[in-house]
Amino acid sequence: MAAMSDLAKLQVLLPHWMEHNDEHAAEFREWAEKARAAGQEDMAEEINRAARQLKSVNEALAAALEKLGQNP
Repeated sequence: MAAMSDLAKLQVLLPHWMEHNDEHAAEFREWAEKARAAGQEDMAEEINRAARQLKSVNEALAAALEKLGQNP
């Protein structure tokens, strides 16, 4: 069997990375709420900022996937 080309690997990896980032972002938001409940509002906001940044990362990964001719 021939090895996958790098572009074929990216067609698999990009959606996987996006899903993984979504899972992390959800976990970040969960922990941000726990920090908020513990009175750590500033910490909670930083954790939520990280979750928002993952959304931005996924937008870039989705754009890369579109360049491969796939819809995210």
